[in-house]
This record gives sequence, C-alpha cells and structure tokens, in this order.
Amino acid sequence: MKQLDEVDMGMTYEELSVYGRLRKIFHCGPVSMFKNLCYRWGARLTPSEVAEKVKHFFKYYSINRHKMTVLTPSYHAESYSPEDNRFDLRQFLYNARWPYQFRKIDELVKELDGEKVPFGESSDHEKMGTTLDGGGGMGVIAAGSGNPKAGH
Repeated sequence: MKQLDEVDMGMTYEELSVYGRLRKIFHCGPVSMFKNLCYRWGARLTPSEVAEKVKHFFKYYSINRHKMTVLTPSYHAESYSPEDNRFDLRQFLYNARWPYQFRKIDELVKELDGEKVPFGESSDHEKMGTTLDGGGGMGVIAAGSGNPKAGH
C-alpha cells in the first residue's frame, strides 16, 4: 500500500532513496542517472518510463534544491542526508526545464526505441535495483568513492 505522500510526490520513498544516492554520492546528473537507471531497472521498465521518472525527479529537485541551503543541522539517516552545508559546494539554482539534458535523454530513448534494455531479467538484477537491505549496489563503481577496494 502506498502512502499518500508518495502519491503526492509521484515517486516512492524507495525510488527517492535511489535518486538521492545517485545524485549526491555518485554525482549523477539527469543523463548519467537515466543511463544508470536504464541498466538497473531495464528488466522491468522501458527507457521511456525511466526517462519520465528521471525528468520528474530532476524537475522537482531543481525547484526545491535552494531550500537545502537554509536547513539547520539534522540527524543523518542516509549518507546523502541534509547536513549543515559547510562542505556542500553543489550548485543550488537550476533551470527547472533542463533543456539540454532532457533533450539528450529523449535522443537516448529514441535510440533504444522504447524497448526494455536487454541486460537480462534475472531475479538478482531485479533485487539489485529494488532492495534497500544494504546489499544492493549501484552497479557502477564511482571514481573517488573512498572505498580502497573499489575496482579490484
């Protein structure tokens, strides 16, 4: 059963957690997030469905990002949670239409021709993108991730 606020937001908390990790930890913008989510969710969503979700997230992210600059320090439940912003040097004013990035995503969707991304439909792939048990990875090793075993 979905919570009412999930319906209002247009995304689940689980999806929001994935978007937040990709955005803050892996420094993904709209295009790189679209590519990563096509890989992760390609067995159950078409590229156009993934594109719709990414565009929806970034539209509201850009509309609300400036509010993060005035938040007071808070409890850190996630590694991308709000902090006191002393070390957050990310941009906070965005064009909410993302014209270049959304056009590039549309081009990629046309290239993929609305088919499901053929990365396999194993249950392990499904679990990787949908569980928050701590075992699901991003599928891509981030440069400078701070993990000395990354890439080995």
